[in-house]
Amino acid sequence: MDERFYSRLNQYRSLWVLVFFDLPTDTKKDRKIASGFRKKLLDDGFSMFQFSIYMRFCASRENADVHIKRVRKNLPPKGKVGIMCITDKQFGMMELFYGTKVAEKETPSQQLELF
Repeated sequence: MDERFYSRLNQYRSLWVLVFFDLPTDTKKDRKIASGFRKKLLDDGFSMFQFSIYMRFCASRENADVHIKRVRKNLPPKGKVGIMCITDKQFGMMELFYGTKVAEKETPSQQLELF
């Protein structure tokens, strides 16, 4: 069998964790909670894809589970939050546009694992 299939950073084993959310921002307290949730996502290594969609590359399912647990721990009391995992291969098939022009795809930087 092909060794690339079992590669540590295989496109079918590595995942992207996407967090979608719609949080209330009616009051000053709600806005503070929403911005705190976004800040915690950024502190955990997520990057903003769109204003209410954040994403993070994970080299394995185990690594993705760690970050999903952190998101669950920081869920705000109100609003809707969705978490979805897709493989790196699926993420690479996404078509991105800026207006009517096809956007260049950003390649993720290589992350080091310390375990």
